[in-house]
Amino acid sequence: MLAKGLTMRRNPILDTDSYKASHYLQYPPGTTGMYSYMESRGGTYGQVVFFGLQYLLREYLSGLVITPADVDEAESFLLAHGEPFNRAGWERIAGALGGRLPIRIRALPEGTVVPVRNLLLTVESTDPETFWVVSWLEALLVRLWYPITVATLSRYTKQIILDSLRESADDPLAELPFKLHDFGSRGVSSRESAGIGAMAHLVNFQGSDTIEGVRFANHYYDCAMAGLSIPATEHSTITAWGRAGELAAYRNVVAQFCQPGKLVACVSDSYDVFNAVENFWGDELADEVKRSGGTVVIRPDSGDPVSVVIKCLEILERKVGMARNSRGYKVLPRHFRLIQGDGVNPESIGTILREMLLRKFSASNITFGMGGGLLQQVNRDTQKFAFKCSEVTIDGKAIKVSKDPVTDTGKRSKAGRLSLIEERGEYATVQGDLRESLLETVFENGEILKQTTFAEVRERAQRGLK
Repeated sequence: MLAKGLTMRRNPILDTDSYKASHYLQYPPGTTGMYSYMESRGGTYGQVVFFGLQYLLREYLSGLVITPADVDEAESFLLAHGEPFNRAGWERIAGALGGRLPIRIRALPEGTVVPVRNLLLTVESTDPETFWVVSWLEALLVRLWYPITVATLSRYTKQIILDSLRESADDPLAELPFKLHDFGSRGVSSRESAGIGAMAHLVNFQGSDTIEGVRFANHYYDCAMAGLSIPATEHSTITAWGRAGELAAYRNVVAQFCQPGKLVACVSDSYDVFNAVENFWGDELADEVKRSGGTVVIRPDSGDPVSVVIKCLEILERKVGMARNSRGYKVLPRHFRLIQGDGVNPESIGTILREMLLRKFSASNITFGMGGGLLQQVNRDTQKFAFKCSEVTIDGKAIKVSKDPVTDTGKRSKAGRLSLIEERGEYATVQGDLRESLLETVFENGEILKQTTFAEVRERAQRGLK
């Protein structure tokens, strides 16, 4: 029995589903090869942003060495758990194969945006005696659904915001990178979820309060600083002054943080957001903020997002004025903006912006913060991710395999070896190992063969935005 510590020992053999342990006994005699692929079979969005594999490879597979201790622990656990254990197979990996997993992974360049039902990556065995490792890794690899889905949702929201900026702002592309801020750290299940999800959002935007996501992007994709933030209040820093001290609390924020060219966000609904906008920001403090040269980003944090944003804009228009930009839309003076961070998801963002534009308020007036709607209100079925075997080798012969359930044609899988090609700007998944395939070999027998930078990922994800 291995010694127990305060933290559980990570055993890579056990990072799988229980039933996988019995599969080595289920393949046809003479099987020596396996080839599988991953795709999004559809879902909420018609395209997906492929992202997150490099994190997974660097964190879990690069430099991984299966040891005899891993084999012993896995056998002890699985037998007690009610499953068989392929000790001979894992001993071969730990011994003759030097502990390295005998697989090859080919994948799209990260950041590539492709229509659903297309090839994203393939995994194949490189050792005939341990071909079943391909399937063993399914649980680990399918977790890519999370960064792919968050990056996809974030990019979809980016297009919604960009559409409104193009209609109502003087310089849409200059404003876009900081129009959706990540508020999601406290809403996810773990530190790792925060890091992965927030990193995926940063593929599309540059504003984040989820520090782990910024750190993940910096480390795993070699970025100097992937995301930025600004000083901001929370309710405790306002309510600590008491209801009678609300104005003093805001005045302190101005004194501490309002400097030329700097921004500070201030939650303003601890009591009455409309009173705060009307009498404090729009009257008592308006000149102080203007003289400071800084910008106060007023944050409502409760109520119906659409009506609250519109009413706050109407109050500010009346109290501090607005000017018409070159598009004919009304814009606040640069020392005031809004950020809506409550009840925010792609649908509510679209509704808020439509209502603003109907009233000729430019999208330049507002930024959004999204938490649970960005990092938590997604699952594997949002984009229907699947990892399926499409070829096995039996007695030296490659055999195409697939599933085709009569009860659900949407779960029909692809057969044979596969390539993703691009012709005249359109992507297509086709059979065969084609030279023109967009997939690249990124991992083989324990080593990462190709890496990308976060800047390259962002550039690919930006392509195709209209």
